[in-house]
Amino acid sequence: MIRQAGNPEAYTRRPMLDALQRLRANIASVYLGDPAAIDQLLCCLLARGHVLIEDVPGVGKTLLASALARSLDCDFSRIQLTPDLLPADVVGASIFDSTTREFVFKPGPVFANIVLADEINRASPRTQSALLEAMGEATVSVDGVVRTLEPPFMVVATQNPIEFEGTFTLPENQLDRFLMRLALGYPTADAEAGMLDLRPATTTLPDLQPVLSKDDVLALQQRVDSVRLDASIRDYIVAIAETSRQEPEFRVGVSPRGSLALAQAARARAVLDDRDYSIPEDVHDLVIPVCAHRVVLTGALDSGHSVAAAEARPLPEVGGGQGAAAAGAAAPALSHRRAGAARGPVDRPEREDGRGARPKLRRHPPGAL
Repeated sequence: MIRQAGNPEAYTRRPMLDALQRLRANIASVYLGDPAAIDQLLCCLLARGHVLIEDVPGVGKTLLASALARSLDCDFSRIQLTPDLLPADVVGASIFDSTTREFVFKPGPVFANIVLADEINRASPRTQSALLEAMGEATVSVDGVVRTLEPPFMVVATQNPIEFEGTFTLPENQLDRFLMRLALGYPTADAEAGMLDLRPATTTLPDLQPVLSKDDVLALQQRVDSVRLDASIRDYIVAIAETSRQEPEFRVGVSPRGSLALAQAARARAVLDDRDYSIPEDVHDLVIPVCAHRVVLTGALDSGHSVAAAEARPLPEVGGGQGAAAAGAAAPALSHRRAGAARGPVDRPEREDGRGARPKLRRHPPGAL
């Protein structure tokens, strides 16, 4: 356990790093896919964010979420969303007690620390909206009474691609509630061979034991809040958001909520790397999972198609400006890395005069992505 978990100032880096390594190893003993997906999931946990995992069936979406929940000594609930599910099935309802002749509130599965919303886009929009208040404000309003959800609170939602039958596209305002949107991709041949031998869903997962307590998670989240975000990193994030709003191909750019999410995710990434300060690479490496689902293309058929198309299109790069030059890095294209694709080299701009020039667009030649 982490020493003096309730006081982030009492941290030393070694116990914090050891705790995160134990958590990583515990999840990796069950989920044999891309280790980067584990780090991004932990980043969401530390940043007090929610995560949407979208991919084809059978690649380990539910397994990854369940491994995280079992690795934490926290309350866990799972909601299997279906078209006939009602909002009361998610948030709870007031039931008449014939003994006391009063209505008694029965909390729904959303009253947990880790909530797995499995196949969220199979539920109707009415039921999907029941999660909006919980995800945005960590509260639930039923019968005029506002009830606060106990921290830590995290929703891990999974969904199938929008092209699959029987799905309801998530609206933009709900997509914006997710800190990250991840795609797991197919495992490597060696990892898949290991799955055939280990069969983790039936052998390892049931015996998985928690390695962090609820207080440990809260203390790590407080540690994230204390990470220093330099003014140049702040200006870097703002430049990315402003450039996305100026792009004529985007009907909706990155919102201020998206900028806040990117900054908090960068702080969480610093904690995962055992730092108390953020660096440009924290922003650079997280801009795709944090921002891709927040932009809407002009002329998109719907929000789901817009997200998919935006990930396949380059986001404007920051080609200069005081914040970007001071950070010494460029905003990457929001081009979606396909499953199993290797990351290519990162384009970085040359230093300019630092006179605060407006962010410029860098376009890739056809076929370069």
